Amino acid sequence: MTLPIAVVGPTATGKSDLGLDLAERLGGEIVNIDAMQLYRGMDIGTAKLPPAQRRGIPHHQLDVLDVTETASVATYQGAAAADVEDILARGRVPIVVGGSMMYVQALLDEWAFPATDPEVRARWERVLETEGVAAVHAALRAADPVAARTILPTDGRRMVRALEVVELTGRPFAASAPVIGEPRWGTVILGVDRDTAALDERIERRTALMFETGLVDEVIGLLDRGLRDGVTARRAIGYAQVLAHLDGEYDLDHARERTLIGTRRYVRRQRSWFRRDPRVRWLDGADPGLLDAALAAVATARHDTERTPQ
Repeated sequence: MTLPIAVVGPTATGKSDLGLDLAERLGGEIVNIDAMQLYRGMDIGTAKLPPAQRRGIPHHQLDVLDVTETASVATYQGAAAADVEDILARGRVPIVVGGSMMYVQALLDEWAFPATDPEVRARWERVLETEGVAAVHAALRAADPVAARTILPTDGRRMVRALEVVELTGRPFAASAPVIGEPRWGTVILGVDRDTAALDERIERRTALMFETGLVDEVIGLLDRGLRDGVTARRAIGYAQVLAHLDGEYDLDHARERTLIGTRRYVRRQRSWFRRDPRVRWLDGADPGLLDAALAAVATARHDTERTPQ
């Protein structure tokens, strides 16, 4: 039985390498599920694998947006689902790899998104732009205290979406969340994590390498493509801090430090989110036998699926 495999978990744990190893062993193709890797030209700061390092394995949902476009979970959901079904139809194994939490849940749980209203969204986006995240957080706290407690107070875009949903539906934001059940297509969900101290060291090395290998120049190049006009891309970790540096708000060392801090905070959110999902089969990214452990977990999942009455 051919079942898709999702390789999820915190940043810098080794998901990309495991995804490639699984694709090589099982005859698979990669479907990216990292929101910032959707953007063309955002390569260094997103740790996007260069084509030469993709081992000849087809990759989907990479480089599909310009930095002026807004990444949408709903749009991604439809496009990625079509990719997964096409890969399955060709007798290949979809290997979904990444750590964007809402994107994972949207794809695997067929999240039905509440309607949107451009005028309502634009009004809250203006509040975010002119008054800052504190004002948006205060508005959310008044409208939906539970959402205000659960959404990171620096996550302006998600708070804007929550306010939009509350205003349009008259219901709390959590009411629109999907119910966790059998994952779509029977997908086997593997989680990759590492010891916190070791992962912090990996993040520190990765952040330093990004700045050493041209992140600032990458951002400067993206300015000519309209980076400042993008709602989503310019707020990505690393890119936002470099923009602040170019605007004179930070010196380069401070931009690097803020990027490191932002990444560590994001890792804590990812870990908390994915650890709540009982379907995830956890693996140690530092295990020398990681691939064998992953293959064993996939085999067990497939066996369990075959034994489950339909």
